[in-house]
Formats: sequence, structure tokens, C-alpha cells
Amino acid sequence: MTIVVRELNVYPVKSAGGTPLTRAEVLPEGFRHDRAFMLIRPDGRHLSQREVPRMALLRPSYDGVKLTVEFAGTGPGAPLVHAVPADGPVLDVTVHGDPCQGVDQGDEAAAWFTAALGRDCRLVGFTGRRETGIGGGTVKFADEFPLLVVSAESLAELNSRLAEPLPMNRFRPSIVLEGLGAWGEDSVRFLRIGEVELELVKPCARCVITTTDQETAIKGREPLRTLATYRTHTFPDGDRGVIFGQNAVPRALGTINVGDDVTVFSR
Repeated sequence: MTIVVRELNVYPVKSAGGTPLTRAEVLPEGFRHDRAFMLIRPDGRHLSQREVPRMALLRPSYDGVKLTVEFAGTGPGAPLVHAVPADGPVLDVTVHGDPCQGVDQGDEAAAWFTAALGRDCRLVGFTGRRETGIGGGTVKFADEFPLLVVSAESLAELNSRLAEPLPMNRFRPSIVLEGLGAWGEDSVRFLRIGEVELELVKPCARCVITTTDQETAIKGREPLRTLATYRTHTFPDGDRGVIFGQNAVPRALGTINVGDDVTVFSR
């Protein structure tokens, strides 16, 4: 069966809603503008849907000059239209305890997000360099890796076990492929999509964000309860996690389009 790109998604603000794309530029740190911004607590730690499910209701888009964010709940009223400054105060921040830096985006943006989420927070833009723990990649404010690759058939197989099927946005993938088969991504090492080459370097252990409805911000128990019954994985360091999808690092750069054919050249 032919393998094709079914979906492309970018996440301009870490842990906020995704922006679907028809065409994506692949850079060393993933899709252009992915996790370019992050919300932080007053102490500099990153803010996440894990603690603030309402972040799912943030709908950002970013063109490299202007960040626009709509909010699908009650709060700030008008969307945020933020002209990103060329420079500004650089703050020391952390992502899961990993130190990095962000450029403060000012009081107006901070006030808008604070009103939307009901939490004191500020917006920062990525600056500097972060490297992945394994795989020799780089990221901006992503948790660990530049890209997440998921098979559409994996979701279909999971949904066959659930009382109520879930949409793919629960898993926040970068690239959704069709034609790999259920859990086919687990056995792939390298993919070629046009001029782009990706190495799949580590299974993605899923967190409680997958249990938050990305349209309503309401939390439940699925899919983690069901996935834990048959998709628990032990990593080389002894850690265990419930896995869905594969983390990937770009090895050759370029652009990807929805509908592109995919070549698996190592399993």
C-alpha cells in the first residue's frame, strides 16, 4: 500500500492548540515556527496543559512577524495580535527542568494570557540553542525532539478498543502518515518524504495531556487507561511509559506537503 502524508501540524505556542498546515518547511529544530513561544510561571518554569487544561483552548498562528492567538473560551474577549519584537529582555527559563532562555514578549501579551488562563504567566520567544538528549538533534521549546510521527491506522486500531473514538489532536503529532498500518511507525527507522529525510529515534511516552479534550479542555481517563493495557514500553534506562507515535530528528531538510508519498528505506 502506498504511504502518504495525511496531516501536518505546527504548534507555535508550547502546549497550546495546533495549527494544521498543507505545507511545512522542515528545519533542524522541526517545522518552522514550531514551539517558538512558551508561557512561563513567575519562577520561569514552563506552563503546560498538564496543570492548566484551558491552554487547549488557545488557537495560535504565527507568520514569523505577528503572533495571533484566539481563545475558544471565556476570558480576554478579542484575540491577541502581537507584533513580535526583534529583541527584548532575555529571561532564564526551564522546560521540564532543562535550562534555556526566552525573550520576554512584554506586558500586553502577558496580561492577555493571564486573563485567558486565570494564571499569572508571561510569554517568551525562544532564543539560543537546545540539543536533544539522544539523536543529535536540536529543538526550540519542544519537550524532547523536533518532530512526532504517527500512523493514522494506529489511531484507528486504538479507537476500535474505545467506547468513544478520539481525534488525532489528542496526540499532538507533527506528521500523520497513512499506509504504514497500525503501529507501523514502531518498526521504521528512516523515512524519506521528497527531499526530507527523518530518523525515528525514540518511542513517544504519552502524558496526561492526551486525556484532555482539545476542543473543550475537559479531562477524562482515556486514552491512557486503554493504552496502558497493551502499549507499555520499557526504555533502555529502565523507565516505563505508555507509548503512541515515534519521535523523529531531521537528517535532510526541505518541505513536506499533505499528500506527498513517503518512502520507508529502513525498518
